[in-house]
Amino acid sequence: MDADLRATIGKALGGDQAAFEELIRMYGRIVYAHAYGILRDREEAEDVAQETFLKAYKSRWRVREPEKFPQWLFAIARNRALDIARRRKPVPLHDEGAEIADDGVARPEQQLDGAELRGKIHFVLSALPESHRTAVTLRYLEGMDYRAIERTMGLSNGALRGILGRAMMTMRSELKNEKLEMRN
Repeated sequence: MDADLRATIGKALGGDQAAFEELIRMYGRIVYAHAYGILRDREEAEDVAQETFLKAYKSRWRVREPEKFPQWLFAIARNRALDIARRRKPVPLHDEGAEIADDGVARPEQQLDGAELRGKIHFVLSALPESHRTAVTLRYLEGMDYRAIERTMGLSNGALRGILGRAMMTMRSELKNEKLEMRN
């Protein structure tokens, strides 16, 4: 963490509203992405981001070291998003009654369109462990570079690459299995 960021966080933790607003601008998109990775719902993720910053401002006195602020902030967002996710009912992956033609090939109306494919991807993403889901969301949906994700998640480069590799392998396998299920 560079000295300017450390100073800004220190001022914000001390009650400087302008400094805290700067932190909101710096971390807002990442907090949103973190919540979205868990919830897969834009409105809920926006609510979580707002609630996260409100709670962080009200309880900022708890953070004694500026270096720990980002991880603390993401823990607040993660916990709130998980609370919301626990209250939901599970969503089935596919329609059990989907009709398949006699030749084993899905009928045109059963083939994946772009929106359905995105839905399947989001479903598979939601089934990943939290650290995998967060890393994939930050890297591929938010376009963050490895160094920023490492700092955000508190990981080494090797750990991040391992998480992303395992997550992508799991997603590919699940999506491939989904295609096979649709054919049978």
